[in-house]
Amino acid sequence: MIEFVPDVPRWRQVAEVIKQRISDGTYPPGSRVPSVVQLTEEFGIAGMTAHKVHRALRTEGLIYTEPGLGSFVSKELP
Repeated sequence: MIEFVPDVPRWRQVAEVIKQRISDGTYPPGSRVPSVVQLTEEFGIAGMTAHKVHRALRTEGLIYTEPGLGSFVSKELP
């Protein structure tokens, strides 16, 4: 779990962690990123917060979601 900064939304802080993991190769292109349930367990956040993390990463073009399969790192990162 991470130490959350009080004045920054938790979804943004978790999104930054996932972005860093994508950047450093922990999650290479095409690999699966943690699901909403996995994010809630790892970071101790609510499900809606985890959904915001996924939405933000999708909006930035860092991940894509395949219904029924999960979310994956985009093969061509912005």
